[in-house]
Amino acid sequence: MSGVVTGDAVVLGLQPARLPSRALAVLVDLAVVWAAYLLVMIGLAVATASLDEAAVTAVSIAAFLLVLVGAPIAVETLSHGRSLGKMACGLRVVRDDGGPIRFRHALVRGAMGVVEILMTLGVVACVASLVSERGRRLGDVFAGTLVVRERMPAARVRPVPPPPPWLVGRFAGLDLSAVPEALWLEVRQYLTRARELDPAVGRQLAERLAGELVARTGTPPPAGVPAEAYLAGVVAERQARDARRAFAETGSGHGAGRGAGAGPGVVAGAGTGTGAGGGFGGGGAFGVPAAAVPPVAVAPVSVPPVAPPASAPPATGSSREDAPPATGFAPPA
Repeated sequence: MSGVVTGDAVVLGLQPARLPSRALAVLVDLAVVWAAYLLVMIGLAVATASLDEAAVTAVSIAAFLLVLVGAPIAVETLSHGRSLGKMACGLRVVRDDGGPIRFRHALVRGAMGVVEILMTLGVVACVASLVSERGRRLGDVFAGTLVVRERMPAARVRPVPPPPPWLVGRFAGLDLSAVPEALWLEVRQYLTRARELDPAVGRQLAERLAGELVARTGTPPPAGVPAEAYLAGVVAERQARDARRAFAETGSGHGAGRGAGAGPGVVAGAGTGTGAGGGFGGGGAFGVPAAAVPPVAVAPVSVPPVAPPASAPPATGSSREDAPPATGFAPPA
């Protein structure tokens, strides 16, 4: 890894590309550029058949500069340092501070590439890349650029070995709040690589890490417990606490989500009620058993009998002709 310092004084860990990957990317780019150049020259030969020799020579030089020099510069500028060959090999051109390149960087690299790669068949570029500490050719040195790897192989995460069974739960009352994350990282890295270390060196490293843990927690390890077993037991206790905390937060989140919709609805008896806020009650609201809700007594309501309406006496002095016409509707008795 190369320590690249940005303008904000931040150190970036970038892996410079070496000669084999860079050579493969250049070969892919050259194959594409030369194929395009041949197609352009065939088209120009047909189009300039009626011109004189001087005009054909001028057109050929212009095509050479535009296709073999200008096209790679334009591609690197527009793609921020990722040509077709570099994309295929997982490479990218960046500035010395880790930022994306601009036109002036691509112009200097392209101009020097004509001398390094095209005119000398890549010999100068190979020698400069082998001599350079970060694999840079002369174009990278003059332009202030660096070719780095974008696709890195995924690191294999090794699990922390479990502690001995007789140490499980022995450190439940240990105060781990004062242990920094840097120390936890050192302990985990040691436990994952303890089998690869020399026994004497591994024992010294385990004793040093155990001493730092004791200084942070204030509790010495049990008598007769090796330093490596002590470290494994403390790390297992830390992982168990983190797991319990994560499960507790997940459970409380689900419970709060279910109870958030309970509104001022009324639930009576063993029926199912719906609150105004969207909550549902099946024999009671959430968290309240059905037996805790007393039944509501409904008092009987007495309805007095309705007396039939009295028939109105016939009107005196009226004739049948004066009565309204019959509609065929008979009032109830």
